[in-house]
Amino acid sequence: MALVKRAVALLTAMTLMLKLIHAAVYKVGDSAGWTTSGTVDYKQWSATKTFQVGDVIIFEYNAQFHNVMRVTHAMYRACNTSAPLATYTTGNDSITIKTRRHHFFFCGVPGHCQIGQKVDINVLQSDQMAQTPSSVPSTPVPSAKVPGPSTSNAFSFKSPFGSIGLTVLAMFLINLEALLC
Repeated sequence: MALVKRAVALLTAMTLMLKLIHAAVYKVGDSAGWTTSGTVDYKQWSATKTFQVGDVIIFEYNAQFHNVMRVTHAMYRACNTSAPLATYTTGNDSITIKTRRHHFFFCGVPGHCQIGQKVDINVLQSDQMAQTPSSVPSTPVPSAKVPGPSTSNAFSFKSPFGSIGLTVLAMFLINLEALLC
């Protein structure tokens, strides 16, 4: 029985670490951020991304002029701000994607959603991912240092922390095993 408990704990820890290693961080609108300046087509921006559970979506904006509301699909389509699921107002909001589905966001300042300050973050189901066109990158790629939309402004935790992450994972698992013995 103790061996089974150790194995379950070990597999759980490995799964959590692998999720962290493969997570990506996306800044909505890339270098332009969350704005009504007209330089960002958020529909196009999100269409070039392959979002996955565990990814972090960052909204950067001037909190005096914007906010972020998480809403239902019906509210998104109608730009209805009456009952958002959540409202973010810091100007630097990080939202971790926890489920595979559409996640709808818009700015709740009057008129902003209507002129395009809204984004649909679509985390595909596993079977839909297999049908994704090969032209869409499956791994986030850092964007160039130019204003406006780009292919991606994501970075992977796997790349900068790859060998360090594996070392940390190994040390964590060794310590976990020692604790469980």
